[in-house]
Amino acid sequence: MDLITDLVLQAVSSPWLYLAMFVVAVVDGFFPPVPSETVLVAAAAVAASTGGPDLVLLGVVAAAGAAVGDNIAFAIGRRTGTTRFAWMRRPRVAGAFAWAGSALDHRGAGLILGARFIPVGRVAVNLSAGALGYPWRRFALLSVAAGLCWAVYSIAIGLLAGAWLKDQPLLSAGLGIVAALAIGLVVDRVIALRARRAAATA
Repeated sequence: MDLITDLVLQAVSSPWLYLAMFVVAVVDGFFPPVPSETVLVAAAAVAASTGGPDLVLLGVVAAAGAAVGDNIAFAIGRRTGTTRFAWMRRPRVAGAFAWAGSALDHRGAGLILGARFIPVGRVAVNLSAGALGYPWRRFALLSVAAGLCWAVYSIAIGLLAGAWLKDQPLLSAGLGIVAALAIGLVVDRVIALRARRAAATA
C-alpha cells in the first residue's frame, strides 16, 4: 500500500501532470470513457492531503483542455450533421435531435453549461449543438465558461475530500472521485427528468 501511495504522490508532483491533465480533458470532450474528472479530483485531493501541484495552474490547464475538447465535439457534430448515418434517422434518435435543437434555441446556455458536469451528456449536447447549427461564437464562449466552472467544482470536491481525510491521500482521492461521479449522476437524472416532462408537455 505504501508503494502505491508513493507512486501516486510522485505522479501528482510530476511536472508532466499538467500536460497529462490537458490531454485527458481534451479527449474527454469528445470521447467520454476518458475520465478527466478523475484525474483533476484525485490531484486536488492528494494536494490537500500532502501538498502537491499548483491547483490554480492545474485548474486553468484542465479548463482549457475541456474547452478545446468541447469544441472538437462541436466540430464533429457540425461536420456529420444529424442525418449522415442511418442510426441518426431512426425516429427516436431524430426526436432526440429535435428536442435538443429546441432546447438549444430556448435555453442553450443553461444546457451547454449544465451538460459539462455530465460525462456522457456533455458529448451528446456538444455534438448536437454542432449538428443543429448552434452559433459557434456563442458556443465557444459558453464552453470556456463551462470549462472554468467545471474545473473549480472538481478541484473543490478534491480539496474537501483531501481536507477531510488529511493523512490518507489515496482514500481522499477515492472519496473525491466517488463524490464527483455521484453528483454527475444526480445532475444527469434531474436533466433527463426535466427533458421527459418537457417532451410530455409538448
